[in-house]
Amino acid sequence: MRLSENLDLSEMIKSDTAIRHGIKNYPTDGHLGNMIMWAENIFQPIRDYFGEPIFISSGYRSRELNNLISGSLQSQHCVGQAGDIDQDHKMTMVSNADVFDFILNYLDYDQLILEYPDEYDNPSWVHVSYVSEEKNRNQPLVAVKEDKITKYYEYNV
Repeated sequence: MRLSENLDLSEMIKSDTAIRHGIKNYPTDGHLGNMIMWAENIFQPIRDYFGEPIFISSGYRSRELNNLISGSLQSQHCVGQAGDIDQDHKMTMVSNADVFDFILNYLDYDQLILEYPDEYDNPSWVHVSYVSEEKNRNQPLVAVKEDKITKYYEYNV
């Protein structure tokens, strides 16, 4: 099933962890609707702008899968409103920093997280969520490890 022109549902529900543990990682109809909105308002504009493949490292997570990986109890991944994009080590010229900058400057989003940036501000991956035009907070954050604990700070442009 296609969520948008260039994103298939299989890319958003794929999880090696779920497969290893025999977890069914399939969204409800409501979650599927959220995933379509995310795909149309976040993924597809990125894909169209760069004209190159965009890679999802984590999309939808069932509660069981999210609990297994110790994900946030409020994770928007569990309701189909979030995805993690990771361009590193892929056959493309688009970096994670390029994706982050594009979303920050051109898209409406709920949360956008620069995840564990290196010394050049290239994140390990980009987390981005989308709720709806009316409810998006357009909240950019940066995630860093401090004393082995992840902390989130407002991203200053």
